[in-house]
Amino acid sequence: MRQDGSHRLYARAQALMPGGVNSPVRAFRAVGGIPPFLVCGEGAYVEDVDGNRYVDYVGSWGALICGHAHPEVVRAAVEAVESGSSFGACTPYEVAFAEVLCEAVPSLEMVRLVCSGTEAVMSALRVARAATGRDRIVKFDGGYHGHADALLVRAGSGVATLELPDSPGVPAAAVQHTLSLPYNDVQAVEEVFARFGPEIAAVVVEPVAGNMGVVPAERAFLEVLRDLTAAYGALLVFDEVITGFRVGWGGAQAVFGIRPDLTSLGKVIGGGFPLAAYGGRRDVMSLVAPEGPVYQAGTLSGNPVAVRAGLATLERLRQPGAYEHLERTSAQLEEGLLDAARTAGVSVQVNRVGSMLTLFFSEIPVRDYESARRSDVVRYAQFFWEMLRRGVYLPPSQFEAMFVSLAHGPEEIRHTVEAAYEALRKLR
Repeated sequence: MRQDGSHRLYARAQALMPGGVNSPVRAFRAVGGIPPFLVCGEGAYVEDVDGNRYVDYVGSWGALICGHAHPEVVRAAVEAVESGSSFGACTPYEVAFAEVLCEAVPSLEMVRLVCSGTEAVMSALRVARAATGRDRIVKFDGGYHGHADALLVRAGSGVATLELPDSPGVPAAAVQHTLSLPYNDVQAVEEVFARFGPEIAAVVVEPVAGNMGVVPAERAFLEVLRDLTAAYGALLVFDEVITGFRVGWGGAQAVFGIRPDLTSLGKVIGGGFPLAAYGGRRDVMSLVAPEGPVYQAGTLSGNPVAVRAGLATLERLRQPGAYEHLERTSAQLEEGLLDAARTAGVSVQVNRVGSMLTLFFSEIPVRDYESARRSDVVRYAQFFWEMLRRGVYLPPSQFEAMFVSLAHGPEEIRHTVEAAYEALRKLR
């Protein structure tokens, strides 16, 4: 595997951008080495500047559920650009897009389009605080909800820890009302509501965590969140930036049968373009300006190119057999990875929900942030590079998700499983 071109580009980039990247995980600090600089993608494959071709399981971090350069998505985006890339004004397509979202996602009665998942979650929590007149927010250890100040709280070990900021530049005052609890811990939730219930504005949770690796919420955990927030007059916010339209039509809330008060969406809904959304109960969303006093605005919100690409993506997902294909292909990958590990004599755990999964180098089941952190990150880094040399591009961190697209099929799964077996054998 040659990396001459990537080495040269990375050297140039490091002089111009912090760490040589525009998002930290791209720097490969968790796995070491030089990141490949990608120049094109088609279907389930990407290619770098050195001509190396990989089966891609990053897929723009889950956004490209149809695969790279899907013809219908490309056609929609090109037609939109040819008509005008941005207006900063109302367009017919954003209305059609909002109709599809509200029809598909059980909790959406009204929706506001924005440009990123960070913006969507931040805005949803601002509305929640306004609706309740309260300040405290509950999140969960290992849950990443974007880089807004109030949510950058380090994982804690106590039942309810008022944490320090997890990043320099975030004032302590910005997180003083944020409580971080262990994921999937019903008792911790009950105790924090018993202590702070009347002060809690909202609980924000990923119904399937994707940034400590894939860790599904247990149904009893989500049910307790729904019951306690309702009992104490707090709002339940589902962060479905990753899971929305990824784990099923309508998102994880449709799969679990839990109806949150507010939902944040991103990634898949933009078809690879910067697009996200937040929405929920009509009475709550009516507080958003200009209908209400909660201010939020954006020049590129509802950008016509992103909206057209998103509509084309959702239309593809709505076609018969789309989610059945994703489930079948993802199950084959899960089973193949587990079989390869058993045959190679390596202990792993594979967590999967729909078409998102993580292979943990761990001997214990992974159900929360603490058990995820006990995984062998050194071994994962070795595995990552062995797989890359064999033409398989995995997330460059043990604590990220692999994503399967509609473009992945039997040939890609076969190649991946064979590569995994050979890679795992070298780790014994």
